[in-house]
Amino acid sequence: FDLREPATVHAAVQAAGADHVLHLAAQSFVPAAFSDPAGTLAVNVGGTLNLLQALGAAGFGGRLLYVSSADVYGAVAADALPVTEAHLPAPRNPYAVSKAAAEMLCRQWHFTEGLDVIVARPFNHTGAGQDERFVLSGFARRIAQIMAGTAPPRFDTGNLQVTRDFSDVRDVLDAYMTLLDAGRAGEIYNVCSGVERKVADLLHGMLQAAGIRAEVVTDPARLRPNEQLRMVGSHDKLSAHTGWQPQCRFEETLAAMTAWWQAKESGNE
Repeated sequence: FDLREPATVHAAVQAAGADHVLHLAAQSFVPAAFSDPAGTLAVNVGGTLNLLQALGAAGFGGRLLYVSSADVYGAVAADALPVTEAHLPAPRNPYAVSKAAAEMLCRQWHFTEGLDVIVARPFNHTGAGQDERFVLSGFARRIAQIMAGTAPPRFDTGNLQVTRDFSDVRDVLDAYMTLLDAGRAGEIYNVCSGVERKVADLLHGMLQAAGIRAEVVTDPARLRPNEQLRMVGSHDKLSAHTGWQPQCRFEETLAAMTAWWQAKESGNE
């Protein structure tokens, strides 16, 4: 259903009779947020408001986990890494602004309406089946195409020297389930691996694992202005409050992504 339509949201909430709500619905692609900020705000903020009002109207007494984004932190100095939840948000794109606003809206509902709310701030995460617009899945698809002989051995990329904190989506989902069960109401939690990885190293590792060589060319059109050069988070609070720890080996994550794209490209997925 469309979160932007209050009547539809109210009907869905009434029909569900949920014990808990995991709120993941969003316009989550940053370039799309720049091209359509109004649409992004309508989904991410207006849609969240519609959900909160629908939960109130339904007499919902369970827990709402709002999935925000580590993008709300904005530019973080190298000496402030790893990022903790105490770091003040300073969003630098419409997507991050929408997530920060929706966070505050959810917590306001906690403070004034008594709703049991937890906010998760996931860092980058990936896995088999992710949209190719996201960097590692895009790499995996091109590798699958090169292996199949349907694309030349060339990558046109943005800045590969940036670092990011990547997690396997299965670890992230496990963190969400753990927070629904054991998180503390009203709190904000980073969900991350705590490992800083350079994108160039990840691409090199994926190529090496696939046994192929390719030309890598920086495409100026793919460079983002004022891009964060380094990023890594701390999951110490999440681990201390719930006992959660990441479990997946990231090399296996990357291999699974490439295998998924190979199957999809061959028509077997």
